[in-house]
Amino acid sequence: MSPPGRDPLKRVYDALGHLAGLILAVMAGAVFLQVVMRFFGSQAIEGLDELPRYLFVWLVAIGAAAAMHRGEHTILDYFINLMPAPARALTVAFTNAVCIFLFLYMLKLSLVLVPNAQLQTSPSLGLPLGYVYAAVPVGAVLIIIPLVRNVLGALASLWQKPS
Repeated sequence: MSPPGRDPLKRVYDALGHLAGLILAVMAGAVFLQVVMRFFGSQAIEGLDELPRYLFVWLVAIGAAAAMHRGEHTILDYFINLMPAPARALTVAFTNAVCIFLFLYMLKLSLVLVPNAQLQTSPSLGLPLGYVYAAVPVGAVLIIIPLVRNVLGALASLWQKPS
């Protein structure tokens, strides 16, 4: 694991966090505009109701990857912190490895899901749904990268020389 401030992927994942914030702002703006237009009895903009729904999928994928890189996901670490350092490192390595296999499986399944979804279009926007479902493999890959880093860091801590 890189020392703090020396993480080569920090800028990439920080940018992903900012992109997730931008997506959230666009979603909130679209919903707000919809509510205002309905309040005043105006005709709604076609496709505006689909935009937040489809952006939400990307928000979850990108936001989860940024949070995973920062170590900001919710974790129940009470029992892990009670363990001695070697057992803690093995537990962290094991749980992250299980997550890697889960996201690799999601990636494998998305190789069927995305091409099939590309054959369908959304009702209002006419957007091929493959672009929406592409968030699954993109998010899986972006989440696997910090998980691999966590496994390697936990295993490396087992072989550190005492100072």
